Amino acid sequence: MTSRDKPFARALTLNFPQLGRAITASGGETVLQSARRHGIRIVGACGGRGTCGACMVHISDGEIEADHADPAAPSPAAPANRKKWVRACRVRARSNCTVEVAPRSLAPVARADVAGDGDADLLRLDAAVASCEVHVAEATLADNVADIDRVIRALALPIDAPGAPSIGTVDLVAAQQLPQTLRDAAWSLRLCLRGSELIDVAPPGSRVLGLAVDLGTTNAAGFLVDLQSGARLASLGLENPQVAWGADLISRIDYTVGGPAGAADELRAAAAAAIDALAHDLCAAVGARATEIVDVVVCGNTAMHHLLLGLPVRQLGRAPFVAAVRDAMDVKAREFGLGVSPGAYVHVAPNVGGFVGGDHVAALLATESHWRAAATSLVMDIGTNTEISLIHDGVFLSASSPSGPALEGGHISCGMRAAEGAIERVGLDGGRLAVRTIGGKAPLGLCGSGVLDTLATLRRAGIVDRRGRIQAPHRDVGGQDGERFAVLAPGVHFTQADVRAVQLAKAAIRTAVDLLLADVGLEAPAIGRFIIAGAFGAYIDIDSAVAIGMFPDLPRERFVQVGNAAGAGVRQMLASTAARSRARQLAAGCRYVEMSTRAQFQRAFMHNIGFH
Repeated sequence: MTSRDKPFARALTLNFPQLGRAITASGGETVLQSARRHGIRIVGACGGRGTCGACMVHISDGEIEADHADPAAPSPAAPANRKKWVRACRVRARSNCTVEVAPRSLAPVARADVAGDGDADLLRLDAAVASCEVHVAEATLADNVADIDRVIRALALPIDAPGAPSIGTVDLVAAQQLPQTLRDAAWSLRLCLRGSELIDVAPPGSRVLGLAVDLGTTNAAGFLVDLQSGARLASLGLENPQVAWGADLISRIDYTVGGPAGAADELRAAAAAAIDALAHDLCAAVGARATEIVDVVVCGNTAMHHLLLGLPVRQLGRAPFVAAVRDAMDVKAREFGLGVSPGAYVHVAPNVGGFVGGDHVAALLATESHWRAAATSLVMDIGTNTEISLIHDGVFLSASSPSGPALEGGHISCGMRAAEGAIERVGLDGGRLAVRTIGGKAPLGLCGSGVLDTLATLRRAGIVDRRGRIQAPHRDVGGQDGERFAVLAPGVHFTQADVRAVQLAKAAIRTAVDLLLADVGLEAPAIGRFIIAGAFGAYIDIDSAVAIGMFPDLPRERFVQVGNAAGAGVRQMLASTAARSRARQLAAGCRYVEMSTRAQFQRAFMHNIGFH
């Protein structure tokens, strides 16, 4: 039996004074696992495999046990070194401990992923859920028909006309709530119907709300919409809780497939918790109740789609990357444990194929006016998994590029989310590196836009050569343990490994673009519109992306940065059944192109990994 297998005889407590919380540590689990189980955020880009070093914590009091495989960890069963930071995924408590979390994990999010092109306040309504109010005759001995028959009878009079609401089936919970609601409201009701199914009953005057969610790999953006007016009432972004299981999709798929029993349920519950938190917080912001939400639409990449629905992901994580289902699905919200109306449905947007999912379909839906404006357009949603569609002569070619989390600050030694204190811009001032942070705060780390700027600036200053090697000497170049790094600010470095991570990401993206163009016999100058979607895409500097070779050098007016287009598209699907149908058409019309198996991929990738 290894030390990892040994159960501890007594419950241990981990104190997090920065958060004012104390949690229990179960026998054998790491500090990261304990924190994750209790919902305490510690950045863990690799999902706890000990490869990224992002989950650093300071054990200021107590004894910890180290993983022997981790050279950076303290000796087994060692008292805490008050000065040393350790990886939370590599140490286990041996006594009650006091844990300090790195500031990069605690910094509040400054960019909420909720803006986007076409962000109109009012949406044209053709919603899947219709509502109406009825008043029925009070039950008497002479008129003692069932309550639901009383409602159906009221609906038929006096609006017996084509298109008038009718009830074919009744949701069980709605039926359970009907008698009391009817009598409490003096025989009046607000009804919500989805097609001919009665899904919700409520007192007259109750709100009819919808929730649209862009469930991203890193963040989730939610939009609360009034389904009677089409008005967007509130928006909110939060971090996807699944980040605790890894910053990239493969880490989460690996955990689901190879993790402990119930691993898939953990990730499914985390995704549902994000949606539930959005529903609760958005409703609280406008003085509404989450149960007034009667329709939910969710888009996400194929992996997020499968993890949320509890679909198997083993076949999705390996070639030929086959999805279990591709088309849109409608599932009762209560099957996810959501706190919205029990009879509501969750409409999950259709996927294209591979890792090109419903979020990209939503982006195509929202940006149609842009990509129709040119003979050849390219829509790119940059993220941990970058999705690209080339639209030319009525043909849609779609591909996903495994760009990884580096461009969003993940797997970067000092990477962090776009929060206050994150370096977002890097330039030169008198030959020295100069930085600008979000909120003007003291630098804590680098977010995605800062990562691109850093590499472009290092290349421009000659600190990074054509092959991607950090050159010395330079006043802003340091070294430790044989690795060079650029010093951006005290304690914030950009290492040689970081340069490599960004090179891999930008080469993967550019290679996908080049191969899609080659498939239709075109080259980059033919692109008339280069549409960049995604929260990260809204903030990147186009010149920096061109400078490092991630984007082709096109006239700048051809680039269009549209922000969270997936968020705009999923809102359209919430408000309109016609938009849902159009999304299904787009998904079915896209031809998925698998890049990793292409014979030309490796050659093109190696060509794009350097700097020209």
